Amino acid sequence: MSKTNAGRFFEDYSVGQVIRHAVPRTVSGGERALYHALYPARHALYSSDFFAQSCGLPSSPIDDLAAFHVVFGKTVPDVSLNAVANLGYAEGRWLAPVYPGDTLRSESEVIGLKQNSNGKTGVVWVRTRGINQNDTVVMEYVRWVMVRKRDVDAPAPETVVPELSKVVPVEDLVIPKGLDFTDYDFELAGEPHRWGDYTVGETIDHVDGVTIEEAEHMMATRLWQNTAKVHFDATFRPDGQRLIYGGHVISMARALSFNGLANAQMIVGLNGGAHANPCFSGDTVRAWSEVLDKAETDMSGVGAVRLRLVATKAAGSFELKGEDGKYLPHVLLDLDYWALMPT
Repeated sequence: MSKTNAGRFFEDYSVGQVIRHAVPRTVSGGERALYHALYPARHALYSSDFFAQSCGLPSSPIDDLAAFHVVFGKTVPDVSLNAVANLGYAEGRWLAPVYPGDTLRSESEVIGLKQNSNGKTGVVWVRTRGINQNDTVVMEYVRWVMVRKRDVDAPAPETVVPELSKVVPVEDLVIPKGLDFTDYDFELAGEPHRWGDYTVGETIDHVDGVTIEEAEHMMATRLWQNTAKVHFDATFRPDGQRLIYGGHVISMARALSFNGLANAQMIVGLNGGAHANPCFSGDTVRAWSEVLDKAETDMSGVGAVRLRLVATKAAGSFELKGEDGKYLPHVLLDLDYWALMPT
């Protein structure tokens, strides 16, 4: 019996299967420093203990997407090691802040399977939970992945496509205990724009661009322990190029969105997302956002804003899809999320 792990293939999954992922990881300020080195991340709540304490938190949490990457990375050897592509996200919620010293582990349940018509691949849906050392679920999300089959002659499983909510209801968003934006310092945060200054339908060009570097991407995938072959192994794809990890694009676009959305401090819900086109080293990523919805919350001075975040290779373009309904070639990411903002 081989002692090495070749990863799961499509026929290795079954609906209802629960996978406990190795290996738990204790996060520290090192994750924050590396995250801020990899991305131009400047949101104040995740940069300063003093600022976070002025907003009612005990200290500055680890960036919400850094925590997401840690939880996500643990699932890769069991879910997407043999993936062709990560296809989408839904029903994501950040349920508790992650602080330096917390230990995170991940568990996933298979909730859907569908073999593709070519018989060589299939789509696997999983619901993943990130859990800390106190057995508190700190986040959960659904993602679906196209995975290769080990044996093309293996029988197709019964098709089960889960029904997923298109939007996380506002009442299901979890606002961290104690969060209070009553005395929010807009000057230190970097911009004066508050919840009431944004209107539904408004689009924001975040102006700046960052060219993706191979070395930084490889550092990121190692940091998050995302060992999917399409990201690590240049011989795995016919074109000899390593695919940039979709989460790398998400974090880059989120960091770029600071220019225009500096006060969209905490991501608390992930309604949906698609990696529209592949990203490769040398591509220059730019971003724009659209305000999709707004909602009040029960917490003092805290409002929720629903945003579409688009990463693109085209400067100054708000075009998303063509007449055929498909994403245009320059669109890399289409992400729909809820964030908390001072009112």
